[in-house]
Amino acid sequence: MVVASLRIQILLPGCASLKQKRFVLASIKAKLRNRLNVSVCENGFQDKWQRSELAVASVATDRKGAEIVARQVLEFLEREPRIVLCDCEREYY
Repeated sequence: MVVASLRIQILLPGCASLKQKRFVLASIKAKLRNRLNVSVCENGFQDKWQRSELAVASVATDRKGAEIVARQVLEFLEREPRIVLCDCEREYY
């Protein structure tokens, strides 16, 4: 069993309030959970309007499967027009 852990920093350039930011993030987190079966939470920059850090975790039977899911998460986020990816840290356990 392998756990993939991602810490992803993003910008939300279209957000003008915390309420709007939370609305966008809730939508993105729900899509990630439903489409890729991963756990997602916001764990950084919670008081900033246009910045956020997401923690994403997934469990797979082997490292290759964990890497595939991590890549799919990043590809999904890169296609999301409401955000800009800044940084990503990956770890496998």
